[in-house]
Amino acid sequence: MLLAAGATTYVLRTEILRTFRPVFFEFNLPLDKYLYLVIFVSVLFLVSYAISGLYSMKARMGVAEEFFKILVSSSAAVMAVIVYIFLRQELFNSRFLVLGGWFFAVIFVFLGRILIRYLQDFFVSKYDFGIHKIMVVGNDRVALNIVNDIQNKPSSGYRIVKHLLSLEIDKVRSSAGNPGVDEVILANHDYPADKIIELIDFCNENHLVFKFVPSLNQTMTANYEVGVINGMPLIELKRTVLDGWGKVIKRVLDVFSGILGLLIFSPLMTIIAFAIKWETEGPVFVRLKRVSKNKEFELIKFRGMIENAEKLKSQLAIFNERQDGPLFKIKNDPRVTGVGCFIRKFRLDEIPQFWNILKGDISLVGPRPHQPDEISKYEKHHKRVLAIKAGATGLAQISGSSDLPFDQEVALDTFYIENWSMLLDLKIIFRTILKIISDRSAV
Repeated sequence: MLLAAGATTYVLRTEILRTFRPVFFEFNLPLDKYLYLVIFVSVLFLVSYAISGLYSMKARMGVAEEFFKILVSSSAAVMAVIVYIFLRQELFNSRFLVLGGWFFAVIFVFLGRILIRYLQDFFVSKYDFGIHKIMVVGNDRVALNIVNDIQNKPSSGYRIVKHLLSLEIDKVRSSAGNPGVDEVILANHDYPADKIIELIDFCNENHLVFKFVPSLNQTMTANYEVGVINGMPLIELKRTVLDGWGKVIKRVLDVFSGILGLLIFSPLMTIIAFAIKWETEGPVFVRLKRVSKNKEFELIKFRGMIENAEKLKSQLAIFNERQDGPLFKIKNDPRVTGVGCFIRKFRLDEIPQFWNILKGDISLVGPRPHQPDEISKYEKHHKRVLAIKAGATGLAQISGSSDLPFDQEVALDTFYIENWSMLLDLKIIFRTILKIISDRSAV
């Protein structure tokens, strides 16, 4: 794909664009000499791709993450080429060949990997090409979820060949030989320690991959830091990986997005403010008490309800559709005004939150801001979502928002907190934009 990108750039410049801009390098840089140069540069691109993790065998990345890695690593490679040209103190034959090669490299490599992804899924699903045979041991809900998930996704490359409800090493031995097993997954730990050790030894002796679902205590050590005080090692169990420079970069992104959002949407905000004042009496903005990282603040939104909406909440509690937790939601809420219905439909009522982001009350991406009266009803494990700043958007919001069961919303926010990365933030922002364009469930 890199060679094709280079050839396409050359042909485009010499055959199609030459009518608009003459070609001055066709004698000192003919196609055959240019292709030798492309081969050398392609090796540089491949090294950059390898460093970025595009050839990692550990886990299959999403399409958005794959494109982002291709874009960043291709940009790094082409910058290296530009620096080389600069240090050589010579003029390159064509700037278009450099920039066009970078553009087509990103597009061609991405499309090529999409094609390979499709072919992989096709051959795995239809012909069991390169599958891994899995044995699951366990009789609880976790084991059943693993079995069902693998059976419902044939393109994953896994096949369940045996599901043992109890850990009996004799059955494990017979199943490993017929029909054959590549991996053993221990789904729960309600077995004697000696049997578990025997299972691990069996897997090691027969070169089988052994995996297990961690217990609650083990998941609590997913993020940790080792320190030393007076020669004594200390392990800190960290609530989130969001720390150090990651926190600084996230705040810089928040400030930038806050300023940019307020500037871009200021004309629209003026129109909405006028419409709200025209329809009903009362303030343009509503200040809602929310909690972010155990700190109470006022979340600013456009007023989409009648002026005393919050006071009527207790009277409408019997119509609350959310019976799975402390959240409050009514479909076709009678407190919503006509303008409010429109701006909520397109999520325009949330534009003023850019001010909260700029102030530092919330982040652009994070868990949902929580109401103080809701938090008082939270169970202990629910309060883990208060470990970091709340966000204007987040993993739960793009995954169903108020339509999600409360425990699932907490699970998604907890996953975000424990697995934060800048790339995950960018993916959530991108999916938020798509959701705003396509989803109208906020009415």
